[in-house]
Amino acid sequence: MRGLLASSVGVTCATALALSLTSPAIAARPVSPAAVRPASGAEAPGSTQSLPLAPLASRDVTLAPADEQGLPRRDVRHFSLAGVIWDDPDTELHGRVQIRTRAAGTDIWSGWQDLEAHNDDTADPGAAERISGRVHGATAPLWVGDSDGVEVRVRAEADGRAEDMARGSRAVTTAAPLPAGLRVELVDPGESAPSSTRQEAAAADGPHRAVARSAPTPEPAEDPAMMDTSAPTAEPPEDAAEMDASAANAGLAAPGAIEIPALDRQQTEQELFALRAGELTERQRAKPYIGARPRIVTRRGWGADEGLRERRFVYTKKVKAAFVHHTASGNGYRCTQVSSLIRGIYRYHVKSMGWRDIGYNFLVDKCGNIYEGRAGGVAKAVLGAHTLGFNTNSMGIAVVGSYGSKKPPAAVTNAVARLAAWKLGLYGANPRGKTYLKSGGGNRYPKGKKVRLNVISGHRDGFATECPGRQLYRKLGSTRTTAARLQGR
Repeated sequence: MRGLLASSVGVTCATALALSLTSPAIAARPVSPAAVRPASGAEAPGSTQSLPLAPLASRDVTLAPADEQGLPRRDVRHFSLAGVIWDDPDTELHGRVQIRTRAAGTDIWSGWQDLEAHNDDTADPGAAERISGRVHGATAPLWVGDSDGVEVRVRAEADGRAEDMARGSRAVTTAAPLPAGLRVELVDPGESAPSSTRQEAAAADGPHRAVARSAPTPEPAEDPAMMDTSAPTAEPPEDAAEMDASAANAGLAAPGAIEIPALDRQQTEQELFALRAGELTERQRAKPYIGARPRIVTRRGWGADEGLRERRFVYTKKVKAAFVHHTASGNGYRCTQVSSLIRGIYRYHVKSMGWRDIGYNFLVDKCGNIYEGRAGGVAKAVLGAHTLGFNTNSMGIAVVGSYGSKKPPAAVTNAVARLAAWKLGLYGANPRGKTYLKSGGGNRYPKGKKVRLNVISGHRDGFATECPGRQLYRKLGSTRTTAARLQGR
């Protein structure tokens, strides 16, 4: 019988992201409300197992024992998302981080999978969230599906230099030391609905019922999810934190709503005047360049445990730019699993990385569905933790997946464009334009430097990183064009 050996400890860390877009004529593939609607009092809270790594006996005699750490194969409680963290968020991990997992209830182990090792998504230097004392360095999290076994190895990156040894001329590979306090974080995202509702959601993995608007064709590997054409019901939030998160979207949706519905262009313009009447310029009043508001799954819709995050909201003055990311969490998920995946990322950002909330303002899945990220209101200028040095007066859109070598589906790029056209339009920003942001400090621009950036930029434009992945980054030009067109420019 397998022993359950892992402890449940909350720790802290940092991660990576991605991007995507959509046109008004194309509706995102719907998520059945049954798949995302939390049931009052029935949610399993989720958990995090935090296991320390230790030096491994390396087969490479040129490496010192401290240059390779890991966790031997072992049984653990169920988890679905994993990452590795370390003590100092300002220390970089120069090396390779790999994990293999066992599918729950089986003897089937995955092959070794790489975790993105670079810590490049976080709050700005000096920000309260960054200097809280809770923040850790971290890899990006990886979605592995329901698992109950794990094995981890972290190997320092060799620099290839040779040293003369006392005996003869034996070549020794040197490596930068691994960060202190390496731990693997195994996240169980919990359930957002009781078993009866989950069974209803599973039953929704059938053909779409006919609907008035078209939906993008899913990738061949995807099982099409049924659209629930009934109006989603809003259940009043039960505690103060839930009420705060819901109230931040007042005027856009009813309290306790699981989604903010799409509007047409005329309705969106009317909403713009209602939301920001006293802040609009004469030019905006005369010609409000704004895209139709897309459908957005709320935090309640994806089952956020509002008790995890810091209670208060933090805002900046406006939204001048959008940074596109990918979560680097892999592409091996079904769109019916995204609510769980986001709950896992949320828990990892807060309990493992030490952030005050999930870092991204919005997330987009590979089927083109858009999700509310950090709490505070989807129409407001909520301060995120997504682009080190440039979180002020910007928003972060993370595409769920990894897009270094894989091309993003059209549903993704269309959704990103639709979201950007609407949210940037609320603040009068032209998606094809340029803007200036003042750097808060980072590895590309020093603190205080005013930097000219595209209004829709990739993470790598503000920070030296691979994010949002080469293939997603290549789509940003067409994303800007589409978003501007949707605004009527």
